[in-house]
Amino acid sequence: MKRRMFASLAVSTLAASTRIAWGQDGAGAGSSDMLRSGISGDLGAALQRYLALPGTKSYLIHTGPGGALGRLSHHPGRFLFTASAYKTFVLGQYLRDVEAGRLSEDEQVAMDDGVRMLASPVFLELTGTTQARSVLDAMIAYSDNTATDLATGKVGADRVRTLVAELGLSSIRIPDSTRRFFSYLLGAPVGVDLGWSGIADILEGSKSPPGALHPPLNDVITLAGNARDFVSWYEQALLGAVFAKPETLREFKRIQAGSVQIPLAVPPDVPAYAKGGEFPTTLGFLLNAKSFAGQMIVGQGEKQTPVTFCFVVNWDQSPGNFPAVETEFFAAIQGILAAIKQALQ
Repeated sequence: MKRRMFASLAVSTLAASTRIAWGQDGAGAGSSDMLRSGISGDLGAALQRYLALPGTKSYLIHTGPGGALGRLSHHPGRFLFTASAYKTFVLGQYLRDVEAGRLSEDEQVAMDDGVRMLASPVFLELTGTTQARSVLDAMIAYSDNTATDLATGKVGADRVRTLVAELGLSSIRIPDSTRRFFSYLLGAPVGVDLGWSGIADILEGSKSPPGALHPPLNDVITLAGNARDFVSWYEQALLGAVFAKPETLREFKRIQAGSVQIPLAVPPDVPAYAKGGEFPTTLGFLLNAKSFAGQMIVGQGEKQTPVTFCFVVNWDQSPGNFPAVETEFFAAIQGILAAIKQALQ
């Protein structure tokens, strides 16, 4: 019944072609497919608004489990810089280790210069200990890099990569730590951590970079992937395929629901589990990046419908325009998700 209702609304309310717009999410699907499909109304306007963003864009949206009720895509196989969106995989492995008794969320963990990193709105100035649960919360809610490097160090980056590989997410690239990634950008050899003071000295100008700068999106150490793999991750994880115990899935949902970017992109009063990423141009690089991936739940009880999504945009531009593009990025996504929500009600 829900499938027939959604198909009817998709045509009448969204003026969408079920044959093309709500079709396969192939790697080659592009804006021309979307335009030929005849999508109009609020959804069409919101999709056009997203595609009007500068640079290289990608998105994939599955309505219903596995996209059973509909799929929308624009180059979902594009390999793009996704920045902090990868931190959801660290959370997944950490909770698996808690589940197995290897780690505990109640454990007190040390916070000091050994793990301190830039872009840490929660823990940048903290020296002491805190419980691991607060570290995971900060990593997802505020994308705190210090929290991320501490959590990654506890589980081991290679074990996170193993989890990603086991789930078939072949495009995903994660660093050993955000600090080693940034050290590499600054010209350090692969695997070398310049340390908190070393990075700070270079950025303050008291020391020179140890070598030629490396671009953020590269073949050696990066934070990247494609929309298809992020959608697959959230579909698998939120169905419980990643965890053995229901309480672990509940904790994963609790933490993912805390992202401060959710209200910027998801319609009000809609439950959602998500994580975004961003990279404003820095160090003279022109690359800027925004990403946002996750799942919202439309309806209640037996009428719940998952809508799983990933949006990524990379653009090259001089400093200054990032805030304006970020605002437009979130406004377009909220328009897209609001139109889909409306079609499902």
